[in-house]
Amino acid sequence: MIVSIIGGTGPQGLGIGERLAIAGVDVIIGSRKEEKALDVVEQAKKDLADYDLSNMKGMANEDAAKEGDVLIITVPLAAQKPTVEGIKEFCKDKIVMDATVPLETAIGGKPFRFIDLMEGSAAERTASILDGTGAKVICAFCNISNSHLSNIPEDIDCDCLIAGDDKQSKEVAAEIINKIPGVKTIDCGILEKARIIEKITPLLIGLNIKYKSHYGGLRITGINFE
Repeated sequence: MIVSIIGGTGPQGLGIGERLAIAGVDVIIGSRKEEKALDVVEQAKKDLADYDLSNMKGMANEDAAKEGDVLIITVPLAAQKPTVEGIKEFCKDKIVMDATVPLETAIGGKPFRFIDLMEGSAAERTASILDGTGAKVICAFCNISNSHLSNIPEDIDCDCLIAGDDKQSKEVAAEIINKIPGVKTIDCGILEKARIIEKITPLLIGLNIKYKSHYGGLRITGINFE
């Protein structure tokens, strides 16, 4: 299985890609420009020279989406719509995890403030764009900080909340996400639950700012998920 990180050259996408590649997953880092993706992957291999990252390569977003079996979208809100529209033809019947969060930074505001979208959530917006393709959209990775992801080799002390309408696709997504050391994936239900999950991100950002941290996360306790 190949996992393609669409818009994966930023801290979040690259962190996810590095973590999965170290865990043995074949990873493609996508970017608007192939050259940037290739440069970022080359630098990552230098920075993490103690690890075998031969299973990670760079491509343009469209090629990454075409080659990937599972796609993870890691772009800012402003880039979400054009990015998803640009790869739509390659999303047929694929699992598409979306990490986009509607933060006020998209309009020059504060990172701890949320923007209400007409579709209800960023993940639902992606689902509306991909309607008719058979893509299974899952909200994922919204509540794991970039600092956690890049803090290799330390385990990530955080649950990953996901939501989606297709149970089997969520099971596949969880199997992939759980390869990251320390992370436990929690299925929160239907895709509409993304409206709640995405709003946790600005709360965590605000807590990190208030308490001068980069590693604020959350654990769901007291529930037997077996």
